Amino acid sequence: MEEKNIKLAIGFILYGKSAIKYLPFFLPSLTADGADNFKIIVFDNSEEEGSENVKYIQDHYPRIEIMRDGGNLGFAKAYNKMIRKAKESGAEYFLALNPDMILERGAIAKMINELDSYKKLGSVCPKILRWDFENNIKTDIIDSCGISELSALNFYDIGQSENDKGQCDGKEIIGPSGAAAMYRMSALENAEEGENYFDELMFMYEEDCDLAYRLKIAGFKSKCVSDAIIYHDRTAAAKGKGNLKIALNRRNKPRKIKRWGFLHKHIIFIKYWRLQSVEEKLEVVWYAFKMLVFALLFEQYLLKEYVFLWKIRKNIKIYK
Repeated sequence: MEEKNIKLAIGFILYGKSAIKYLPFFLPSLTADGADNFKIIVFDNSEEEGSENVKYIQDHYPRIEIMRDGGNLGFAKAYNKMIRKAKESGAEYFLALNPDMILERGAIAKMINELDSYKKLGSVCPKILRWDFENNIKTDIIDSCGISELSALNFYDIGQSENDKGQCDGKEIIGPSGAAAMYRMSALENAEEGENYFDELMFMYEEDCDLAYRLKIAGFKSKCVSDAIIYHDRTAAAKGKGNLKIALNRRNKPRKIKRWGFLHKHIIFIKYWRLQSVEEKLEVVWYAFKMLVFALLFEQYLLKEYVFLWKIRKNIKIYK
């Protein structure tokens, strides 16, 4: 029988062979932090059925509910399915996590307490620090203290790649990084598009920024709970926000990731264009122009994304 009116549902996604090495670290830290008291859902995005990830969970954590839909649906679609499952269970909050993480004791409880205490909060995030997985070292390098805007509709992870000295504690954020994000279910209901929470036009990357922005325009606040600590093994993190540093950060990223980021950034520009002031529109135009010039000079394969953007234009929800 399905549980009803649970406090928290926790969801994470498994991808092929990339997740199995993390599970012996991630799952014990998750259950040790009290997650056994909540509903845990995993979506298997592996191409093959019966992956070693699924077998590991079935053997060691049989109470975790496993969902699957025959292949890799991407981040947005898989999470939408898990959030709907959480809604069916009557969950008050939903926690999205990457499996390449270790949770410090108390992180989940501290985030729940913040949402319980401040009803205007639509979401919270932990302070995410870098985990050196190869050497199994927890570092003081910031991975994300939440998402903010560098300029109009141009988002970044606060503090990323900086040494944590408390400089980001208390900084205003518009929303959490999708790597570790706790949402109030009623806030997600207010910001949904049709029956979707994350925009399914965005297979992966930028979808957390899009949802954060939608929650913001719906009137919800967000906060980084700086004493809730989670460590993340991010292999390709940004180092700086300048144009040159952004360009250099792209050198080792796979093409498909760069294509997704390029396309999804333009989807966000189109969705929220009408909500921007004249000054903000100029910032968007300038940033989009720089993206075009960069593609023309260095990554011509990105130009195909303009064609795809035109094809899906009628499916993009325009906010007025």
